[in-house]
Amino acid sequence: MRWALQSYALFESGGAVYEERTYREWVMPEGLVRSDIRLQESDLCLLARPGEGARALDLLREARETLGRYIVRDGRFRVTLAPHEPLPGAPLIARRMARAAAIFGVGPMAAVAGAVAESVGERIAGDVIVENGGDIYARTHGPITVSLYAGGESQFTGKVKFRVDPRGAAIGIATSSATHGHSLSFGKADAVCVVGSSAVDADAAATAFCNKVQTEADVARVIEEAMGHERVKGIIIAIGDKLGAAGEIEFV
Repeated sequence: MRWALQSYALFESGGAVYEERTYREWVMPEGLVRSDIRLQESDLCLLARPGEGARALDLLREARETLGRYIVRDGRFRVTLAPHEPLPGAPLIARRMARAAAIFGVGPMAAVAGAVAESVGERIAGDVIVENGGDIYARTHGPITVSLYAGGESQFTGKVKFRVDPRGAAIGIATSSATHGHSLSFGKADAVCVVGSSAVDADAAATAFCNKVQTEADVARVIEEAMGHERVKGIIIAIGDKLGAAGEIEFV
């Protein structure tokens, strides 16, 4: 199956900004059924066995409510851009976000999209892919082909495709950009895509390594640093005319 990591267009409605997730039309599920799961500002795409959409909605609601209640207790968790120790009794989703943030040196909310995707996907039976704002939780017994989106001006958008194979285990795929989208970044990269051992790790890592890319000269150094983390399985960096990659990524 194919999957794109980023969306293409924005439109406004009722004073809020929504992403028109046209990249979801690229999906070829090959036996899995697609469901779009929406709850407030959350907008997930689920690929799973038939009948799992209602359960995914319940799991999304649970994840949002659990994290929301915790943030009320721990306001700094939501705003800090640095690693943050969760309070005693913090729920699993917050602890996962804090752990990934500590590993990669970012704030916990840098991992929120991956954490929500993971909280939903890990409790869906069988092969499953959950995409949340371009961050992906995947557990499949066959390979997944991914198309990189590095912004409308990048020569690599739609032309760089790579295959990863979860082999029945869970992996995460996340992309961060300094040149498009809404995510805060202190770098200059058009796209930093990380394949990680979990969706929450991939999300935090993509943010962290995107922050470190200021020029094309940084690509090799940042890739080497990223591959020094045992929870990073692969990385692709696109900036200007330069593309660098390493790890368990097979270009197709």
